[in-house]
Amino acid sequence: MPNNDNGRANIGVVGLAVMGSNLARNLASREGNAVAVYNRTYARTDELITEHPEAGFIASETIDDFVATLAKPRTAIIMVQAGRGTDAVIEQLAERFEPGDIIVDGGNANFNDTIRRERELRERGLNFVGTGISGGEEGALNGPSIMPGGSAEAWKTLGPILKSIAAVAEGEPCVTHVGTDGAGHFVKMVHNGIEYADMQLIAEAYDLLRRVGGLSVEQLVDVFKDWNTGDLESYLIEISAEVLAQKDAETGQPLVDVILDEAGSKGTGVWTVQNALGLGIPVSGIGEAVFARAVSSKPAQRAAVRASVTDRPKAATVPDTFVEDVRAALYASKVVAYAQGFDLIVAGAKEYGWDIDLGALAKIWRAGCIIRARFLNRIVDAYATAPDLETLLVDPYFADAVASGEEAWRRVVGIAVASGVPAPGFSSALAYFDSLAADRLPAALIQGQRDFFGAHTYKRVDKDGTFHTLWSDDRSEIPTTPSTH
Repeated sequence: MPNNDNGRANIGVVGLAVMGSNLARNLASREGNAVAVYNRTYARTDELITEHPEAGFIASETIDDFVATLAKPRTAIIMVQAGRGTDAVIEQLAERFEPGDIIVDGGNANFNDTIRRERELRERGLNFVGTGISGGEEGALNGPSIMPGGSAEAWKTLGPILKSIAAVAEGEPCVTHVGTDGAGHFVKMVHNGIEYADMQLIAEAYDLLRRVGGLSVEQLVDVFKDWNTGDLESYLIEISAEVLAQKDAETGQPLVDVILDEAGSKGTGVWTVQNALGLGIPVSGIGEAVFARAVSSKPAQRAAVRASVTDRPKAATVPDTFVEDVRAALYASKVVAYAQGFDLIVAGAKEYGWDIDLGALAKIWRAGCIIRARFLNRIVDAYATAPDLETLLVDPYFADAVASGEEAWRRVVGIAVASGVPAPGFSSALAYFDSLAADRLPAALIQGQRDFFGAHTYKRVDKDGTFHTLWSDDRSEIPTTPSTH
């Protein structure tokens, strides 16, 4: 039967699917935590406490009993499906909680919803904390990277609890108070967007080495294992080697060859691109990764185009350095993806009034999360040296890394194009770099076009002010704002 001893739990978890159950078990395994658990269907709660008696969970059949088990300030983490289900649970708790109590949403919520929820609950005297949790099921159980937003008041209570369960990198827990209201879910969204880009780039490296470089799957396993001992060391490189090494039990083929080549997504990558567009931040690497998944998921269109194409380019001849070239291209493209992601975080912080420590953010991504990598220590160092860095691409380490790999990067993109092998991640990253490095961009012509058809005006390189050409009249130029000269 449920144990409803009043005030015994310092933390509660609502929603006991895999993520919620694993998080509850993680909490219960840490000294000082007493964990209350509640699920809308009690059978799931009963299953959890039966399978894990060592956790000492305080279980409840009703939401009222669950609330009664929580010590003040009551603190409950919601781990239910994002959307209306989250709103329903929030309201159930809010009706029973008292001023100063804390409601935590640990799901992949849209940060705009988090901003709204935090404002509404603050008006009722309650603390609402939107918290990004990365690392999947394993991370939830053994130590995730945690990105909480919310008030400083809530952090005082919640911080020690989250630090107790977070992953640890170089002796530091992978959790920080990101900022107010929706900041935590915003940076989790961007984290996931970077994850999309990183995965796409790794997939392109695999594809090029196999289809153009002619490497076998077995050879690719060795390549990825080798890469994981150098500057590309990361969770995603590590698991790529594991996936490539896996054999299909039924056919004996490499598992990667029997997996359907249609990639799905759960929306955070799309949100990242949508919000970047709204904020005017080019995240082309993330965008191309999202679009690549979309293309992969159009089997009818792919089949129609394949049927209409009678001839395809043959794989180009590659240099003996091709494996190293691809590694360099992967690293340079990865730098671009992270630079774009951090640019978006800077823009989001400015737009929504968040004070986000970029170096601290890079620190908490060093363990526990999907994009954990040796690479992140370099980002920590970059922001420690220059907190107001214009872009990661001008940090001396990253600038040198890109410069040293630039020739290889260009060779790889050229070989991909010549071979008819899509490499949108590599290509767009290089185009972004070239755009930033160019002395002059063709945007001048675009501004001329916009002024011609819409009188949108333009600026000049040789004088201050804004101008318009009378295209439909005598084509003389007129100032549209007073000049500062």
